[in-house]
Amino acid sequence: MLRKDSVEISNNLIDFINDSPTMYNAVENTKQWLENHEFQELKVSDKWDLKVGRRYFVSEGSSSLVAFNIKGSSVEEDGFRIIGSHSDSPTFRIKSNPEVKIGEQIKLNVEPYGGMIISSWFDRPLAIAGRVFLRNEDDVFNPREVIIKIDKPICIIPNLAIHMNRDINTGYNYNKQNDVMPLILNNGGIKEKKGYFKNFISNEIGNILNEEIDTKDILDYDLFLYEYEKGSIIGEKDEFISCARLDNLASVHASTLAFIDSLQEEDVKKDNEDMSNFNGVNMIAIFNNEEVGSQSKEGADSDFLANTIERICLSLNKDREDTIRSLKKSFMISADLAHTTHPNKPEESDPTNKPVFGGGPAIKIHAGKAYASDSYTASIYRELCNKYDIKCQDFANRSDKRSGGTIGSITSSRLSIPIVDVGIPILAMHSVRELANVEDYRMYYESFYRFYQI
Repeated sequence: MLRKDSVEISNNLIDFINDSPTMYNAVENTKQWLENHEFQELKVSDKWDLKVGRRYFVSEGSSSLVAFNIKGSSVEEDGFRIIGSHSDSPTFRIKSNPEVKIGEQIKLNVEPYGGMIISSWFDRPLAIAGRVFLRNEDDVFNPREVIIKIDKPICIIPNLAIHMNRDINTGYNYNKQNDVMPLILNNGGIKEKKGYFKNFISNEIGNILNEEIDTKDILDYDLFLYEYEKGSIIGEKDEFISCARLDNLASVHASTLAFIDSLQEEDVKKDNEDMSNFNGVNMIAIFNNEEVGSQSKEGADSDFLANTIERICLSLNKDREDTIRSLKKSFMISADLAHTTHPNKPEESDPTNKPVFGGGPAIKIHAGKAYASDSYTASIYRELCNKYDIKCQDFANRSDKRSGGTIGSITSSRLSIPIVDVGIPILAMHSVRELANVEDYRMYYESFYRFYQI
């Protein structure tokens, strides 16, 4: 059923983001969410036997996911309705052999992941999350994977005092190797240099699995820093969301919530004549690695989505021609956040396309095709919003500034599907903490809900 309480929906988002510090945690939590609503997990390596009326999901690399509901078998006539987003956000990845001894303490050797505002990460309590692979003595090609979230702040990246860095407020250039290494917070007296971090991680995994883990069993890991402090609703009348990773977990959450809520609405209206006549497949697609170019097996620039669509068509006894026809009958929303006009720097926004807080989702358009929207797809989303009295607005970059990118154009270069790029406007994109509007987020969610219902 459609949710209408903006603050309640926004608090639900904050809880999801707090539980999802990395792309691996986000997809793991989304899987659990889907399973709780009767979705069946598929394996890419298994043969699929799909049924009309059933709900399924499949994941890739523990960080990307496609979930779908087969409403009917007429995909060549009605196609696929897809909302795509991405699970990753800018952060710091912990390197192999990360210990750097400094006196009696240890720093971690890290590297930036994605285009972040580096200064925003300083002097904040930081924790660690991601995935770790353990030895499987029975099968070398299937190491044990453990997704972890160390739920305590153990690191900090300390600023150098202004007395020792008089240039800090006049355009200081942070060195991405030397300046950003987080200090592990302990009482000092660490004797070992190598092996400290693996020992720490093995103890954490042991607590999760309730078994003793030898450091020699840790084969490798994808571990990242995350801001420990939880997001919050702020403002005089609870109008705003201050939270990490809004870009782009807000889109992951809104699309998944709308997808599930629309299915619950259908369950209530099974015998109701007002139900949609759509007889195709509704779908969400969550990709990894958008912040670093999407060129991975889990990214939008892979065959993951295309293969999933083809396998659905094959399970519905469609041939190659039917599959191609289904793409032309399909529509995709590429959901990724946009910029609102900065109150201190309004001149940095386009002169005539300036999204504002409370103005609803923004349709993103770019002449150089950094976004997939064109007048055809923008018209469809705009009319969808008009039909249900949902506000929407337009976003364009200044013509003399480089645009960001989304999964939209990448997907459209691999699949001939009409795509519109849409996102709610935020401030401080790619800061460790971003700012959004609760009403914008509710309208974002509702537009997705209506997309699946109409």
